[in-house]
Amino acid sequence: MAGLGDWADAGRDALGRIGEAARGLLAPELRLGVTGLRRSGKTVFVTSVLDNLLKAGRLPFLDAVAEGRYRAAQLRPQPDWAVPRFAYERHLAALTAAEPDWPAATSAVSEIRLAVRFESGSMIRRNLPAAPTLTLDIVDYPGEWLIDLGLLDQDFETWSRTTLDLAAREPRRSLAAEWVAALAGTDPAAPFSEGEGRRLGDLYASYLRACRDAPTAHLSLLQPGRFLEPGELEGSPMLTFCPLPAAAGRAGRGSLHATFSARFEAYKRKVVQVFFAEHFRRLDRQVVLVDLLGALNAGPAALDDMRAALDQILGAFRHGRAGWLARLTGGRIDRVLFAATKADHVASNQHGNLKSLLAGFVAERARAVRFQGAEVECMALAAVKCTETVTTEHDGRQLYCVQGIPLGRDRPTVLFPGELPDHPGRIGPDDLGRFSFLSFRPPPGLGRDGRGLPNIRLDTALQYLIGDRLA
Repeated sequence: MAGLGDWADAGRDALGRIGEAARGLLAPELRLGVTGLRRSGKTVFVTSVLDNLLKAGRLPFLDAVAEGRYRAAQLRPQPDWAVPRFAYERHLAALTAAEPDWPAATSAVSEIRLAVRFESGSMIRRNLPAAPTLTLDIVDYPGEWLIDLGLLDQDFETWSRTTLDLAAREPRRSLAAEWVAALAGTDPAAPFSEGEGRRLGDLYASYLRACRDAPTAHLSLLQPGRFLEPGELEGSPMLTFCPLPAAAGRAGRGSLHATFSARFEAYKRKVVQVFFAEHFRRLDRQVVLVDLLGALNAGPAALDDMRAALDQILGAFRHGRAGWLARLTGGRIDRVLFAATKADHVASNQHGNLKSLLAGFVAERARAVRFQGAEVECMALAAVKCTETVTTEHDGRQLYCVQGIPLGRDRPTVLFPGELPDHPGRIGPDDLGRFSFLSFRPPPGLGRDGRGLPNIRLDTALQYLIGDRLA
């Protein structure tokens, strides 16, 4: 029979749970991760999200704004002092300058905190003594670091075979020529020497940088990600290895193969797992940005590479015993948004096809993630709108065009960007090579009206990502 002390303890526990629930109603918290494939516009996306939430003038499809329940937002000190703060003010200044320019790309993890005060539509919350405040932490990090999760399910031999197979096909083949030639004169079973190991590792890192920087290649599956953005690991032995062909003889302890294999495993254990245990496990929602138009411009190899990268990313969101993300995070992420960026580079009547095309690339993996209980959504958006859709007549046909200032030019131009297929299966050999979507400059005068940076569907994205926490 329970004594008075037991009843008192139970009462205190119940009151504690009630107190935690009340604090959750008054001060909900959400941690949003933002990443993306190469040149997808992560920095611009985060800057526009912050600017629009702070000013709330261009968010008609965010329910809290549409229903008049949105009060205001303020930037607050971030909780993790060891993580660099996202440079919102500097990036916004670049976009809104007299001569506007795109801000620098993401090269390391950063975060920023925003407090959003709102009136609740919930009867329970309406009866609380104060208006609730959502604490929104946004974490920005390079896309290569997310793709690195795919390494966790591979051993060194499997990763080597896959990577060497990719390097044997264009456009990688030309970019890999010097590294592959060095491998041809190397015996993986030979005793390891630090000088030879560093030479091969440096050549492989140079190959990855060439894949990243080649303007016409638009490659996405670049691993390991820290070879491109080493940060504090610059010069570390954990970044001094590369894939190797199978050894002709037995590769014993102390061989080149054994040393590179050990460093590969150390990279997985001490870099990939540690980063995601420290940062990723605390995320509630995730945005993955994709420059699908750039991949279409580059052709079939870029599309295949993008598909493989998206496949590895979605594989990280598997729940259950087999998923590395579940092991590292406990399956906390419950919503994932894949967004095709730069929707303003095509006419508005093509936005539906852009969304459908992206959905087609992730359809199979997305079904598996949904089956395990997480939500996956696809969307076409532009974090900063640089063009207007206009119509023109050509040979008796009405064409939907875009009007903006292309990069490298100084005055507005009307362009017909062409039409998009609505599914990957409808991209045939004749289609690849005909796409030529131009990039545009930020238009002058951004932000002058004080309503937030002009955008396409940023409010719809925010409704999916944080709308339920503002209810």
